[in-house]
Amino acid sequence: MKITRASFVKTATRPDQYPPAVNPELAVAGRSNVGKSSLINALLNRKQLVRTSHTPGRTQALNFFAVNERFSVVDFPGYGYAKVPEAVRRQWGPMVETYLRVRETLKLVLVVMDSRREPTRDDLSLVGWLRAYRRPWLPVLTKIDKLSRNEARRAVLRFRGPLDLGEGTDAIVFSARTGEGRERLWTAVEDALRSPDQVP
Repeated sequence: MKITRASFVKTATRPDQYPPAVNPELAVAGRSNVGKSSLINALLNRKQLVRTSHTPGRTQALNFFAVNERFSVVDFPGYGYAKVPEAVRRQWGPMVETYLRVRETLKLVLVVMDSRREPTRDDLSLVGWLRAYRRPWLPVLTKIDKLSRNEARRAVLRFRGPLDLGEGTDAIVFSARTGEGRERLWTAVEDALRSPDQVP
């Protein structure tokens, strides 16, 4: 897909603040510091659309971006970072779970994880919510350029069991630095955006 226009729309923490549910939406979720912002920028071919930060946990609300006036990207706040205040951490679950429950235009959630780490309890909790609400999701393993080919293959296999992926279903490996995996990821995203509307 050629990206001709991508822009920030608004920040929201509850449904009455969401933009109108007009276009299909792609949500991006993941633990703080897994390269979620870099993935969105690389996917949309924009350097600073989503601000990357050296302070994990900086994003603490749902951020909506319009792309090509055809679909939206929703950047979830990162989770699991110890230095985020406890009150903010407690808000994460209800805020995200509400979005997953009520947003009728959501087509796909990218669950972003660091290829060099094990899936965390928070990752598995998010996947549990997605399955409970019957939301399509796709695991994406970032920072793959930091691994050798053999290490990358082992990483994909390592995530299969904890995520309970079906036969023939694997995580997509991705590098914001080299662009590896971008074409495969876009294919999956475009297929999801074209899917029939869901009614949660």
